[in-house]
Formats: sequence, structure tokens, C-alpha cells
Amino acid sequence: MTDARPAPATAPLPTPAARSRSLATDVALVSSFAAFIAVCAILPGIPTGTGVPITLQTFGVILTGLVLGWRRGALATLLYVAVGLAGVPVFARGAGGLGVLAGASVGYLLAFPLGAALAGWLAGAASGVTGRARYLVLVASGLVASALTIHPLGILGMVVRIPATWAEAFGYGAVYFPGDVLKTLLAAAVATAVFAHYPDLLRRR
Repeated sequence: MTDARPAPATAPLPTPAARSRSLATDVALVSSFAAFIAVCAILPGIPTGTGVPITLQTFGVILTGLVLGWRRGALATLLYVAVGLAGVPVFARGAGGLGVLAGASVGYLLAFPLGAALAGWLAGAASGVTGRARYLVLVASGLVASALTIHPLGILGMVVRIPATWAEAFGYGAVYFPGDVLKTLLAAAVATAVFAHYPDLLRRR
């Protein structure tokens, strides 16, 4: 007598383990890059007389966006800013706490998550090119992100907090332009090297 019961359908393989690994990877990357930005910020900087020293902070922020993409880049930078505002001394010159919101650097700090997000979003175009073209895309992504977010909001912060006129604040902010170009060139070079060894960071944004 033949068994007329239909054969059981093959159940799809469960994916929770893969999702857990992906989440753990995201958390590790976000935390590590937030810590990296903090290290860049607290290294000795160059005083400028405006209350906003020249540091490697922008390098860390742009590199974070380029490597992690807009979502994780923004989260890592937001985590860094949140930890600093909570009182941990991770800002330039070892500052921390809500008091920094009354300082001249407030515009730069609040712009960092936006800068990382925009750099990461623009850097997605680098997945379609290789070699020198990829490096140039990453450089352009960092420069555009910095020019559209970090510098305008940083200048606005100085207008409000120093206080200064727009012309004076722009002059103060111009001091940071050359260094930020160099830091973006370096960040793009580091990101290019990272993608050469870990291409999934560029493919999975």
C-alpha cells in the first residue's frame, strides 16, 4: 500500500546566528570608531586663539564616515559626542560635559555626526570604481562632507558663542581649511587601504 501523504516541505534555514554576528560586528565597529575619534581629539593640538584648537578630530570623523558608511558612521560619531556630553573627557583638550555647548567649538561638535553621515553616503560611489579613481571618490566625499556640514556649522557656532561677526568667524574658520584638506587626503588613503583588505565594508554600507 502506497503512502499518499505529501512529503514535508524543506524548511528554510534559520538565520538568527548570522544576524547576531552582523549585529555584534556593527556594535564593535561603532564602538571602536567612536573610541578612535576620542583618541584623535585628546591628542595634543595646536592652539588657535579661538577656543577651537587644531586637532586630528576631523580626520577621525571623516575616516569613520568613509569606512563605515552613513548609518554606522553617524552612529559612531553620535556615540562619541554623547559620551563627551555625558561628562567623559573625550573632547579636545580633555573637555567633557554639557558645558562645551557654551563654548566656541559647539558648532563643530554638533556637525560631526552630519559630516560622517554625508561622507559615508557619498563614499558609497567608491564601490563602483577601483584604484586611483576610488581614492579620488573618497577624497571628494570627505571634502564635500566637511565643506557642507562641519565648516558651516562650526563658523555658526563661533558667531553665536565667541561672539563674532560672520566675517570674523569665517576668518577664524579659514585657519582650519588647509589642515582639514590634508586630513581628508590621509583619511581617504587609509580608507582605500582598509577596503583593499576588507571589501565587504564598502559593499555592505
